[in-house]
This record gives sequence, structure tokens and C-alpha cells, in this order.
Amino acid sequence: MGQFILVPIIFFGLLILISSFFIVKQQTAAIVERFGRFQYIAQSGLRIKIPLVDRVAGRLSLKIQQLDVIIETKTLDDVFVRLKVSVQYKVIKDKVYDAFYKLDYPHDQITSYVFDVVRAEVPKMKLDDVFVKKDDIALAVKAELNDAMLDYGFDIIKTLVTDIDPDAQVKQAMNRINASEREKIAAQFEGDAARILIVEKAKAEAESKRLQGQGIADQRREIARGLEESVEVLNRVGINSQEASALIVVTQHYDTLQSLGEETNSNLILLPNAPQAGSNMLNDMVASFAASNQIGEAMKKARKESDEK
Repeated sequence: MGQFILVPIIFFGLLILISSFFIVKQQTAAIVERFGRFQYIAQSGLRIKIPLVDRVAGRLSLKIQQLDVIIETKTLDDVFVRLKVSVQYKVIKDKVYDAFYKLDYPHDQITSYVFDVVRAEVPKMKLDDVFVKKDDIALAVKAELNDAMLDYGFDIIKTLVTDIDPDAQVKQAMNRINASEREKIAAQFEGDAARILIVEKAKAEAESKRLQGQGIADQRREIARGLEESVEVLNRVGINSQEASALIVVTQHYDTLQSLGEETNSNLILLPNAPQAGSNMLNDMVASFAASNQIGEAMKKARKESDEK
């Protein structure tokens, strides 16, 4: 009979002995209470407490944690926008007591401060400034949270504005404005390119005309030089200048007819092709030169008489 009573006592004793040991994980703090009153903070490792007297009231993680808060507010230019603020925080190792006993819901406390700061800062900015100065908003939130949460044992590591989401119609309007600006810039570049093309084309045409005129001048100079040499050669064989000129004119006349006959796509040109045509052309040229000389002499004489009077 005594043995049957001893077994439950031993079993109960083992349970009590086992319950006196507890394990605290790395980067975690355990709060031990004795009859509902704070006793001590147990750090990571295998720990011992008085069974039936002490109990683990709670555990706090000492790791860096993140809380994402989404706030909807209005900007200075009356645009509603949703911001996502990410708060990275951790429990200060030396202030585990404050973090456990002073706040029941630290997430709610942090969220309230984030709402308060964001809704105080964003209404001072236009929508474009919210995108540009999002780091200023994050710094303002961090400064406010540090001042408020430090007394409760929480250290605010960093705050980030991770998302800015205006109303859908506002985003569409912003996209249209951006597209219009880019089309305007593209049109300006296209206009500049067209203007440069016109200027360069005009320069090329001017250069072409200049070179063409220079070529014609060189051609005429070489023709004159060739005619001069031809007359000198004919003079050396006893042909006077008038006969030499007639011979050259006749020769060029028939050379022209030959070149026109060789060109299958050339236009039809009617020229006198009789044997005496060259002589007639030369006589007409000489007669026109003589008439011009006579007119010039008459004009000089009339001017001289006018001056004497």
C-alpha cells in the first residue's frame, strides 16, 4: 500500500523539479514574477525558478522588428494620398522592464505617433514635394518616435517612407502631363533636326553652285587657251587669224553635231549644218563686234563733245 502512495509523490516531485527549469532563446528576455510581482529578467540560456512560486510572465524579443503603417492624408494642393511608413525598432536590453510593464500594445502606440507626425507634415507640402521630400517626412517621424518611445524602452532604428500612392485619377493626370512634356521635347528636337537639315542642304547647294561656276570658268579659260594655241599653230603654217577662226568655228560646229548624234537621249536642236554655216557664223560674229565698236566710238565722241561744250 505504501508503494502505491510513494509513486504519485515521486511523479509529482519530478514534475515540480522539471517545472523549475526553463529555457530562454537567444536575443530574447524573459520576465519572471513571484506571486504576481516582478522578480527579475532572465537572459538567454537554461534558467531556474522556484516552482509553484515563480512564473514566466512573458518574453520579449530583442531583435530588430518592423512595423508597417499605412496612412491616408491630404496634401497642400488638396490631393489625397496614401503613404506606407515602415518603422524599424527594437527593445533596449537594459529597459526590458519598461517595455514590458509600461506599454500593453506598443504597436498601437507607434502607429498613433506615425499618424500624428505624417498628418502634420504632409498637409504642408504639395504632391510633388511629398515625393521629393519623403526622406524629410521619415526623419520627422523618427525624431518624434525616438523622443516618445525611448522612455518606454524602445529604440527607433530607422523609419522609411516606402510607398506613396496618390488617387488613381491623379496618377493618370500626372502620366498625361509627363507624356505631354516628353512629346514637346521630342517635337523640339525634331524641329531642330529639320532646321539643321535645311541649313546643311542650303550650304551644300551653295557649295555645289560655287564649284559649278568655278568649273565653268575653268572650262571657258581652258577653251580660250586652246583657241589661242590653235590660232598660233595655224598662223605658223601660213593661215591668218580670220581663216584660223573660221576653221575652228567650223570644226567645233561639226564636233557638236557629232556629239548630239552620239547621245540617244538628247533633245533635238536645230542648227545650220551647211558647209558655209561656219563662215556665216564667223561673219555674223565679226559684224556684231564691229558694230559694237562703232557704237562705243560714237558714244565716246558724243561724251567728249558734251564735255567740251
